[in-house]
Amino acid sequence: MIRVLFVCTGNICRSPTAEGVLRARAAVEGLNCEVASAGMGGWHVGEAPDERSIAVASSKGYDLSAQSAQQIEPEDFHRYDHIIAMDQGHLRQLKNIPHQGGPAQVSLMMDWAGGESGIDVPDPYYGEGDGFMTVLEMIETAVDGFLAQANA
Repeated sequence: MIRVLFVCTGNICRSPTAEGVLRARAAVEGLNCEVASAGMGGWHVGEAPDERSIAVASSKGYDLSAQSAQQIEPEDFHRYDHIIAMDQGHLRQLKNIPHQGGPAQVSLMMDWAGGESGIDVPDPYYGEGDGFMTVLEMIETAVDGFLAQANA
């Protein structure tokens, strides 16, 4: 079993989208995968994902409705094999969380996409237009890359 935790700022836009995409695609591929998401901060703990994330994900067949925001904890470095950050700021913050040598591999989401490394998944929260769809499409590409490596 592969255990994956996706992390963004408040766990209402990017990381729940990534959770939903990986959960759905792993099920289709028959991959035994435990998937969750968390935020760096606790502002939205217990809340559902942003309604715009839910709507865009739903338009492509992903269900985010059962998710609720949580905050990352040091114990997560022992619970998960992979902790995947949505942007470089989150990656830096994750590397500064004391976790007493937990085995989780910490990485950047778009580094799984197979293109240029160090690319951030932008935060669509304050944006306008199709930012949520752009984020979903970026995440789909990265999840495909993750699954290709997980199945190798």
